[in-house]
Amino acid sequence: MSRNVAVVGIGHSRFGRRTDVNIAELAFESIKQALEDAGIDRKDVGFVTVGSAGGWYEEALPAVVINEYSGFKSVGTMRVEAACASGSAAVKVARDMIASGETDIALAVGVEKMSEVDTLTSVELIGRAGSYMWEFENYGMTFPAYYALYAVAHMNRFGTTTEDLARVAVKAHKYGAMNPLAQFQRDITVEKVLTSQVVAWPLKLYDSCPLTDGSAAVVLASEEVARKLTDTPIWIRGIGYSSDSANLSKRDDYIGLRASVEAAQRAYSSSKVGPEKIDVATCHDCFTIAEIMAYEDLGFCRKGEGATLIREGQTEIGGKIPVNLDGGLKAKGHPIGATGVSMIVEITKQLRNEAGRRQASIKNGFGLAHNVGGTGHYAYVTILSRDAT
Repeated sequence: MSRNVAVVGIGHSRFGRRTDVNIAELAFESIKQALEDAGIDRKDVGFVTVGSAGGWYEEALPAVVINEYSGFKSVGTMRVEAACASGSAAVKVARDMIASGETDIALAVGVEKMSEVDTLTSVELIGRAGSYMWEFENYGMTFPAYYALYAVAHMNRFGTTTEDLARVAVKAHKYGAMNPLAQFQRDITVEKVLTSQVVAWPLKLYDSCPLTDGSAAVVLASEEVARKLTDTPIWIRGIGYSSDSANLSKRDDYIGLRASVEAAQRAYSSSKVGPEKIDVATCHDCFTIAEIMAYEDLGFCRKGEGATLIREGQTEIGGKIPVNLDGGLKAKGHPIGATGVSMIVEITKQLRNEAGRRQASIKNGFGLAHNVGGTGHYAYVTILSRDAT
């Protein structure tokens, strides 16, 4: 049995440093909005998935604590972990619960509170997401260093420049400045990026996403229920997924993420939609090079042509494929477990024509969310549409 599943409610907290709330309160901000947007009560929800990498905050069992605080009683639940792709993985589990007939309504919430630890501890926690004993312990690799390897390889192979990387950051801040929920709401210049502190050459401070607190939530429903709840259901047409070696020394090359390519191919195949039909996308821009590689891995251009898209403004509103109109991880922020759900909230807004100043032109009715865990250790690509089939 496989049923069509739609997003019928969305919620999103303010991203940033949230010392005003604990993890349960932070999750509840988006859960409350999502339930109200769907027009349902807590008792209508049959299953709750919580995407969270964990380790930054005090709760070891966040799903139970969040459900209790949010007023869910005796609900089926689980915490889902896939590093920075935990949110998308949580959405997939919730989707599958409905598609299989286990429940008619499910809630997926992503949450992380990364400000609970100091910056150095956070850098270590993120660094542990690779092959810990081989890379972190032996060579002191951190995540900026991982992506710096990819940046250097891409620059050497295709002539990508630090100015191209800077243009990605400028675009992110441009749209982040239009997003009242973003962590950074100010414009920057190419010069500001290029003159910022080097983190891991060629990546600089403004090439890097911040540490963030935040949550996002989506209510999903079966087709029968969705059509009763809303006139604008946004359908999950396909979810692709893949993974790769945790040890970067075992990767074939450093000019793209194989897991992203495979996840995209599976998403396109299951949805019967190609990249040329996508009207708007969110992609995993934890570092500026990651966005350029994503253009290529997702099929928006050929390998090596990602920098051309950003130079020509093709990934902005009015361009060939607008990307990260919410500010992306770079400016909106990257609360690890919340990011994938946040992406789906943004695509839902875009397909509903509810994005305001950030609204893309929706011609074909399709949007895409690309979420990576680690440096391609996990990858999820979710395609959403205005039509069920």
